[in-house]
Amino acid sequence: MPAPPTLGVEEEFVLADRGTRSAVCRSLSVVSAARDHLGGPHVVPELSQSQVETVSGVCRTGVELEAEIVRLRAGAAAAAAEHDCLLVPSGVAVLGRSGPPPVLDQARYQALARRFGQVIHEQGVNACHVHVGVAAREEAIQAVNHLRGWMPLLLALTANSPYCDGRDTGYASWRSMVWSRWPSAGPPPHLRGAAHYEQVVGQLMGSGAALDPAMVYWYVRPSAHLPTIEVRIADVLPDAGATTAYALLVRALVGHAVEVVRAAELAPEVPDLLLRAAYWQAARHGPSGTLPGTHIHDCAPMTVGRLIEELWKRVEPYLSRYGDDRRVGDWLADVQLNGSGSARQRRVAERHEDGLRAVVDDLAVEIP
Repeated sequence: MPAPPTLGVEEEFVLADRGTRSAVCRSLSVVSAARDHLGGPHVVPELSQSQVETVSGVCRTGVELEAEIVRLRAGAAAAAAEHDCLLVPSGVAVLGRSGPPPVLDQARYQALARRFGQVIHEQGVNACHVHVGVAAREEAIQAVNHLRGWMPLLLALTANSPYCDGRDTGYASWRSMVWSRWPSAGPPPHLRGAAHYEQVVGQLMGSGAALDPAMVYWYVRPSAHLPTIEVRIADVLPDAGATTAYALLVRALVGHAVEVVRAAELAPEVPDLLLRAAYWQAARHGPSGTLPGTHIHDCAPMTVGRLIEELWKRVEPYLSRYGDDRRVGDWLADVQLNGSGSARQRRVAERHEDGLRAVVDDLAVEIP
C-alpha cells in the first residue's frame, strides 16, 4: 500500500486575558515565548495582535497528526500563560475585540491596511487550514473543481464562532461572515487548468483585489508555495481530537477528488452565487440546517445529515485504507448528535451564571 498523502494543519487562536477573558494584544510576546517552547517555524503572529497561529510539521498518520496538534496547542498555551493569557480556539473573540494589526515585520500588513482600510481592522478571525499533498499542479487545480461544492458542508460541520465581542451574533460561524468581507475571499472559480488559474490570480492582483498570490483567499485552493491543496473553510475547532478528525476527513475528500480527476469525471459547474448562498446557510445554521447540494449538478436542497451520507460514500474507501474511518465516523456522529462547536459554546453559556466568561474558560487550551 502506498504511503498516505502528506498532511499539515495551521490553527489560529484568540489570546484572552486571564482575568477579564477579553481579547488582549500580546501576540508578539507570546510568539517569542512559544518559539522557545516549540521552535521558530511552528508559531507565528497573525493579522491581529490578539492572535497567534500554530503550524504543524508534515504528518502521515492520524496518530502522528493528533500528537503534533496536542504538542503545539500545549506549547502555545504555556507561552500564553507566561504573559497572563489564555489560548482560546474560537473563530472570533468571544469577549472584547481583536486588536489592531501588528507593527513589526509588518510591511505587508501596513500595505494591506493602506489598500483595504477598515476591512483589515475588522478581521482577527481564527480558522483551521488543512494542507494535503498533491504533487502534480495540474491535477491539484482540477481537483479543486470537485472540492469547491463540498466546502459549505465542511463549514457547517466546523462552525465555532457564535459569539463576538460579548454578543450572540445569531450565526453558527460569524468568523466566515467577517472573512467574506475581503474582495478576494469566497469560492474558487471553476478552473480550466493551470494556465487559467494563473490568469485569474494575475487578474485579481491587477484589479487591486489581491496584494499577491498568497492573498487569493479562496476557501479551497492550490497552495501558492507548497505542492498541496489547501482547504481553508473551517473555523478553528474546539479540541485537538476534532481538529484531527476534520483534517483526516479533508485528506480523504482530496483523495477522492484526485481519483475522479484521473478518471476524467467532470465537476459540476455550480454558479459562484449559489455557492455563496450555501456558505451563508452553513454559517447561519451550522449542521442543523439545509444546504443546496452543491456537489451535484442539480444542487437539490438536502439536510446536513443527508449530505454527510453522500460525503461518506465518497470518502469511506480512503479513510478505511489508512485506518481513519472510525475516528472520522465517530466525530461526524458526534456533530450530528450534539452540533458543532457553536452549539457547545451556547450550551456552556446557558448553563453558567457568568455566561461568556465560562465559554472562554471551557474553550481555553489546558496546559499539561
